[in-house]
Amino acid sequence: MQSWNLLSIVTFFPLLGALFILISPQQEKEISERNSKSLALWTSIITFLVSLLLLYGFDSGDPSYQFYERIEIANGLMTYQMGVDGISILFVMLTTFLMPFCILASWNSVKDRVHSFMISFLVLETLIIGTFCSLDIILFYLFFESVLIPMFIIIGVWGGERKVYSAFKFFLYTLLGSVLMLAAIIFLYTSTGSTELIIISENFDTKSSSQYFLWLAFFCSFAVKLPMWPVHTWLPDAHVEAPTSGSVILAAVLLKMGGYGFLRFSLPLFPEASHYFAPFIFTLSLIAIIYTSLVAYVQEDIKKLIAYSSVAHMGFVTLGIFTFSTQGIEGSIYQMLSHGLISAALFFCVGIIYDRLHTRKIKDYGGLVSIMPNFAVFFMLFTMANVALPGTSGFVGEFLTVIAAFSISKIVAFFAATGVILSAVYGLFLYKNVVFGKITNETIELLNDLSVREKIILFPLAVLIIFFGIFPSPVLDLISESSNNLVAILDLQITHNNVSGVK
Repeated sequence: MQSWNLLSIVTFFPLLGALFILISPQQEKEISERNSKSLALWTSIITFLVSLLLLYGFDSGDPSYQFYERIEIANGLMTYQMGVDGISILFVMLTTFLMPFCILASWNSVKDRVHSFMISFLVLETLIIGTFCSLDIILFYLFFESVLIPMFIIIGVWGGERKVYSAFKFFLYTLLGSVLMLAAIIFLYTSTGSTELIIISENFDTKSSSQYFLWLAFFCSFAVKLPMWPVHTWLPDAHVEAPTSGSVILAAVLLKMGGYGFLRFSLPLFPEASHYFAPFIFTLSLIAIIYTSLVAYVQEDIKKLIAYSSVAHMGFVTLGIFTFSTQGIEGSIYQMLSHGLISAALFFCVGIIYDRLHTRKIKDYGGLVSIMPNFAVFFMLFTMANVALPGTSGFVGEFLTVIAAFSISKIVAFFAATGVILSAVYGLFLYKNVVFGKITNETIELLNDLSVREKIILFPLAVLIIFFGIFPSPVLDLISESSNNLVAILDLQITHNNVSGVK
């Protein structure tokens, strides 16, 4: 399988589906839209099935890049170089798994420009997968930045009342952060004579003082994408105005590109700078965990509450990464996977009730448990997972992260643990006011419970959240060698630099 170019197939097959939708013959509007939705759905399903071959053929005991592909472009100026390790394959699988559900969730809710909507999502899938698979820094940058275009269109065209403002705010925040990263990439190329990540890792002088400035340049981009406090303010606006599927893919996958960037670039390329700025990261992470949890509690909009909770959960991710321990890095990766599933499920739930009542205000709900009992059960599970209840996937990542932080600093671990308590406060507040209580809105009494399509969306997510909460070993086994290898590289480079300094 290693020679089948599976990575290219998985990456660009959604783009092929988008092309077919674009050139498909125009028929009656209803038939044409149904064909576009069907084609997009089958394209995303086939992409997921092919990605399962990646997972099947992946050797979890090998920390090196697998399914490697390399083609020189522009006389060797850059390369089309793709590969996955235990870290990146996890995010590829998360992307391909969620995309069919995003298409299903928008089946009835998107009524205008259906063809363009489906094309945007398939193009977005290609760009996201390409970001996680790229082993050339220029190629990575192209994929990483191009993700902004379809997401900008999805928010700006199919969003809510303030969609244009939110789309531009999202675009400008993420673009401005990445301008500095582009300057750093150019510097790395001039220093090493290559754009290939593997060669740069071998040839870049980790003792050079320039790594501190380069680290900051990459940090500006990844911090905005994650997002970290205080550059997180674009996220609540983007979530509130984005359509349901846009919110799902934004929270579940796009935010993970920032955490992935720290793991793939910041730590291995700039080890001393990463250690130097670790206290700074811990401070920002703790502020994110505590402050945004408190902000989430006072929100009146369901989507905004979940959006702020995402910032808090991403605080655990950066906290775990910069402990520089296997346990912390594995915890942060597990947290990203878990948050991808849980946040997707929560936004799907919000979309389900929004499609019925066309409001996201918490005060407009109440008493749903007697009208939509199946919805209440699913929403309860996803809410409990979001507050890291033991037995759900949300517990595993946060537990590993806090334990790793405890080995670094008991004070840091203590304040991080308060985030778990605060998440229970706003999570239970949300569930109580939406699901329980008296029915104050007469329209609620006319609502129907979950449809078959909605159950198809929520049930697999519920199964995985419970399964990975009880049996985390499949994921931990998949990422362990890559995590150990990353920690070994960090220790080796720091030791080498210290010895060189002594001499």
